[in-house]
Amino acid sequence: MRRGATVLVLGVIASGSLAAGARAQDSLPAGVRVGITYAPGARPGMTVVPLTAAVAAESVTTIVARDLDESDRFEMIGAPDTLARSGTPDLRVLGALGSAWVVSVSAQGPRVTLLLTDVRTGALHLRRDVTVGADAIPNRFEAHRAADDIVRAATATPGIAATEILFVDNGKIWRVDADGAAPTRLRTAGWPALSPAWSPDGRHMVYTAYVTDGQPLVLQDLASGERTVVPGTEYGLNITPEFSRDGRRIAFAHGTESGTDIYVYQLGAAAWQRLTVGRFADNLSPTWSPDGTRIAFISTRARTPQLYVMSADGTDPELLGRFDYGATGQTQAPAWSPDGQFIAFHRDVNGVPQLFILDADTRAVRQLTGAGRNEDPSWAPDGRHLVFTSDRSGARELWVLDIETGRVRQLTHLGGARLPAWSPALGGSTP
Repeated sequence: MRRGATVLVLGVIASGSLAAGARAQDSLPAGVRVGITYAPGARPGMTVVPLTAAVAAESVTTIVARDLDESDRFEMIGAPDTLARSGTPDLRVLGALGSAWVVSVSAQGPRVTLLLTDVRTGALHLRRDVTVGADAIPNRFEAHRAADDIVRAATATPGIAATEILFVDNGKIWRVDADGAAPTRLRTAGWPALSPAWSPDGRHMVYTAYVTDGQPLVLQDLASGERTVVPGTEYGLNITPEFSRDGRRIAFAHGTESGTDIYVYQLGAAAWQRLTVGRFADNLSPTWSPDGTRIAFISTRARTPQLYVMSADGTDPELLGRFDYGATGQTQAPAWSPDGQFIAFHRDVNGVPQLFILDADTRAVRQLTGAGRNEDPSWAPDGRHLVFTSDRSGARELWVLDIETGRVRQLTHLGGARLPAWSPALGGSTP
């Protein structure tokens, strides 16, 4: 269930190491159609060429090439040895290979320079610099931001490299780069700590802390580690928090012996608002529409957990995504996409959770996965990629799915990672 829903399974699983994983296409049982369409060759060719043999240039080339590949916006085309370290890229050769764009990488002093050139016209579209240390190790996040700027310049769409993902392993909250690198365990209140969610500015997170006297929501500054309890959550079970996109409100589920209901806390005003009245049903896992006017959520008011939507003040609730009796089962873990087009969730298929997306306008539902158990989707800020939990490799790990191509890649290798939350773009893009 998304970020620790009604039943909180607090398994203690040994920790391991993180790494970027292999890629694959998801497969479904016979007769099940994945709702993904992709025309091969539709993506422009991209080549990243190191023009010098400098270690720093090679390192930045590796990071940026991987980021561009994992954006799933390009067909990556390798540079022949005759082009690498040649001092200048040969656009005629690159064009013959099918490249529409080339990123040339050179190093000079404490700086690596990246140039994005249109192979067809020879026009320079972007120049970005990445600083390197005395040991020739580049600033990884600057390289990630440069990759995102290249994606935007070439495709007019956002990248996902300069982002991070929060997740839970063994009751501890971790953060990791979107390429699976630089994992860091965070100091948090209580044990276990569950249901992490990002603030829209990427500076704070909110989560459930299991302390000796309750399960409050804790707001934590990610830079300083300073923590405060969200007022009014000192008692009862408080789970599945999510910030509104303007950062002014937190929606969450508050549970008592009579059921679980959705509340909204107004930051700054210290004001609560109850949105649902459970009457011995559970209402949980709220997710905001991007404009803040609606909240999708899970409710057991019809006995089996199903997907509903209501106005942000709790009025006009309605069933949003009915499941097919006999074919699919309970629905959990909704997540509204940043562009407002889709709501992702997991739903049981023959007793096994699989990822789905629902078109918020047409209400058409598409199944995205079929291999293993797949749960707890969270959107990247590009509205195209989902991070989720899957046991397809034999243990619970985080995986990333591109909903347009169906391409998946393994993000963690811990044996117990779950409850992921993808950050907004961090640090912003250079104009």
